[in-house]
Amino acid sequence: MITAARGNMLRCKSWRAEALLRMLENVLEVGERPEELVVYAALGKAARDWPAYHAIVDALRALEVGRTLVLQTGRPIGVLTTHPGAPLVVSAVNNTVGRWATEERCYERMREGKTIWGGLTAAAWQYIGRQGVLGGTYELLRAAQRKHFPEADGRHRWLLTAGLGGMGSAQPISAKMAGLSSLTVEVDPAKIDRLVVAGGLDLVAADLEEALAAIGKAVAAGSPTAVALQGNSATVFERIAARGVVPDLVTDQTAAHDARFGYVPEGLDLADWIRLRESAPREIELRARESMATQVRAMLALRDAGAVVFENGNNLRVQAAEALSPPESERAFAGIPGFMQAYLRPLFCRGIGPFRWVLLSGSEADRDVVDELASRLFPERPEVAEWIALARQHIPPQGLPARSCWLGYGERAALAVAVNDAVRDGRISAPVAFTRDHLDSAGMTHPRIGTEGMADDSDGVSDWPILDAMLLATAGADLVAVHSGGGGYSGWMQSSGVTVVADGTPEARERLRLALDLDSGLGVLRHATAGYPEAQQAVRDSARPESHGPELHWINPNT
Repeated sequence: MITAARGNMLRCKSWRAEALLRMLENVLEVGERPEELVVYAALGKAARDWPAYHAIVDALRALEVGRTLVLQTGRPIGVLTTHPGAPLVVSAVNNTVGRWATEERCYERMREGKTIWGGLTAAAWQYIGRQGVLGGTYELLRAAQRKHFPEADGRHRWLLTAGLGGMGSAQPISAKMAGLSSLTVEVDPAKIDRLVVAGGLDLVAADLEEALAAIGKAVAAGSPTAVALQGNSATVFERIAARGVVPDLVTDQTAAHDARFGYVPEGLDLADWIRLRESAPREIELRARESMATQVRAMLALRDAGAVVFENGNNLRVQAAEALSPPESERAFAGIPGFMQAYLRPLFCRGIGPFRWVLLSGSEADRDVVDELASRLFPERPEVAEWIALARQHIPPQGLPARSCWLGYGERAALAVAVNDAVRDGRISAPVAFTRDHLDSAGMTHPRIGTEGMADDSDGVSDWPILDAMLLATAGADLVAVHSGGGGYSGWMQSSGVTVVADGTPEARERLRLALDLDSGLGVLRHATAGYPEAQQAVRDSARPESHGPELHWINPNT
């Protein structure tokens, strides 16, 4: 069992390297199958294999400032002499030219140990457990409620969803924080049990009747309640639709992105699924996609009955489309919008996205100091303080103390610099690592998730995350990563990741300010270039004296 080191004892030659080593350890401490180096999403790995992991650890322990460790798809290949302001680690994972980026080739190379899927934050060592998506799920549910439900009617509402894996386990907690009850379907009882132990569920129902009765009681009482039901999501969704029960919100966060390793087909128990995905992989993929098609049909039926239905970033529609007729597929994409296009893009236009920090000391008291700073630094955005208060009340601990908070251009650097000052003067007992999800304003291209339906038809253009990584390297971020999928679902994506360490030094102050402003600033420019008025207004706002970041200079390509 890998656990992240705590306290002030260094094993590396600098806090910058020590921080990255603790981040690597932490993604395995909170991971789904750490014994296989799998962090989340069925296949997302922290390193290529155990020899590579141990070689990375040894390299980080010996790494000197002024040298850069180079990682190629989860393995170290060398240390190069750079300069003290350069990144300590640069990482590229599974970036594959177009004609090689096929599903079968990707699986074959994985079997041969020649590549990995790095997920988004797995191989970049930026995953912080369920809290990493808790903030985003909360923001999503709040945005959906604001758009669809008038507050004046006073009705208590509920969410139907599925999946309690590494990221999906955030759903019932986020729903409760947003004032919703939830029914989450999960096929694996072990995942349900883990969330029960963590305090994220109020009831595990014995059957669908008990689950719906509990939801009905919660709605009548106006009391947010988190209910879980063991079962196959396709089967249960279809049964709910057939009963005429209409949830207020319907989505899904199973590992549907991977038809072979992520989604259990109807009619199979877990043991048979694990056996057949090795001996009969094509059969498993076909059956999984047929089950996804069943689930999508049920979601469309619930939409027709009055539910608000959306996809939550797991490519369920893309996989189901393989088993749907062309008219059904067209209706699925028209009737089930992606969450980013439907709800969250206005935030990305302002550079606001899933920012996060990790307290390397392991001290809850240190996290409290950062929480207090974040709560008072942005009075013009009271929702930040509201979120921090909710997070402190509802989010169970997992791994190193951490926090995810949706901050935008200028705000991220302002908080990080304030934290660096607190490390310097001893209010925080050890350095703090700042990072974010790859699904961020400039950090990702994925035409079925983060960049679906872009106003300028740039859904699949991967220039932006590559430009982002270049800028982050110029700023001296401590770790810079560029990930791609390389096949199947994963071939839809390109992303960049970053970690910058606040160690209390003047040099860290400059790295934090540069890297975090460049990262979120590029996100604003990206959306301004795509034609979004909110982003163009954010550019103008950056020139105001009260702006937290430096003025952005946008060159409008249309003038």
